[in-house]
Amino acid sequence: MAVTPEEVADAMYEMVKEYQGKKKFKAGDLTKAMIQKFGQEECDKRLCKAAIRTLMDSGRCVYTYFGGSFIEMPPSEGDAER
Repeated sequence: MAVTPEEVADAMYEMVKEYQGKKKFKAGDLTKAMIQKFGQEECDKRLCKAAIRTLMDSGRCVYTYFGGSFIEMPPSEGDAER
């Protein structure tokens, strides 16, 4: 049974949410983690790229830049950037 981009996006979201504030993920880190989780037969780079696009388009995650591009949860209302 093939994995859909939405299923991969949900798994990525849960991973980013779990480590929020503890670790920042690059797109490649999430791709490697999903290939390991679902297996190379079910999940590839193209599928992960589509899943990341789904996360960005839905607003569930955002790209941040601090010496490199990272995928994180969007700042919540009232968070002060200092």
